[in-house]
Amino acid sequence: MSQLPKDTEFRVSSEREPRRIDWVNVVGIGFYHAVALLAFVPWLFSWTGVVLTLFGAYVFGTLGINLGYHRLLTHRGYQCPKAVERALVLLAILSFQDTPARWVAVHRRHHEHSDEEPDPHSPIVTFLWAHMGWLFVRPPEMERTQIYPRYAKDILRDPYYRSMEKQTVYLGTIIASWAVFFAAGFAFVLATGGTGAEALQFGASVLVWGVFVRTVFVWHLTWSVNSFAHMFGYRSYDTGEESRNNFLVALVTNGEGWHNNHHADPRSARHGHRWWEVDVTYLSLRALAAVGLAWKIAEPNVHRLASVTPASEKTS
Repeated sequence: MSQLPKDTEFRVSSEREPRRIDWVNVVGIGFYHAVALLAFVPWLFSWTGVVLTLFGAYVFGTLGINLGYHRLLTHRGYQCPKAVERALVLLAILSFQDTPARWVAVHRRHHEHSDEEPDPHSPIVTFLWAHMGWLFVRPPEMERTQIYPRYAKDILRDPYYRSMEKQTVYLGTIIASWAVFFAAGFAFVLATGGTGAEALQFGASVLVWGVFVRTVFVWHLTWSVNSFAHMFGYRSYDTGEESRNNFLVALVTNGEGWHNNHHADPRSARHGHRWWEVDVTYLSLRALAAVGLAWKIAEPNVHRLASVTPASEKTS
């Protein structure tokens, strides 16, 4: 575990108050967790649901959040056709981790002020704050009018991403996905000769597991990068903050846990730098490139990395 400097702490100044409660996140995150608990009800269990959760974590988490929101929109680590970008970002939107512009703005601010007072989610406050507590309040300096002009102007030039700033559009898109999952499960059973009651049961199971359990699972995977990967692990680069490479976080997030590597070279689309630092997200991007759906992939910048390599690791 990293030892945070004792004299480094957040001092909440008067100009940062008051912090208002982010009710969309409070209600939304609470509701999703509550519905996800229904997975323990035997009537709603199905092995199809379990598979949907695990496969969905890859589709919506790895492809949506990692490739879409993070490595494409935030850092522009590669290029792809607009249709592919739209598809990846839609998957991210359905992960219910905020709109494209806000996700990008928050993450870019994190990189600019990592583990300093303006950092939106540093474990310097507490582990729980970094993991999820920061989502429930919104200080004035994190309002859209404050962070968008600096961190998300390029995102908001796109009419599609701008439209997602309307809660009716953003939340409506997410709620519509609930109907799609339920209807798919319901229709499948009817089409294969099942009864209405069986269709209702399977549709509800697909909805609970494929949407709510999967979303909560992906949330905690994503949040673990903010918390665990800033407190536990090893450092390959002297990046001036507390980012860590965490093997377990990298394993469950398909590469995002090589967080110290990422902070050393944010634009690089490859977060695993050593041969054993497996980055499934990067491998997925390479698969897209192999069929012509991605190009100009940013690789680790050796000159940049040489400037932040700890002295003990520099070669003579």
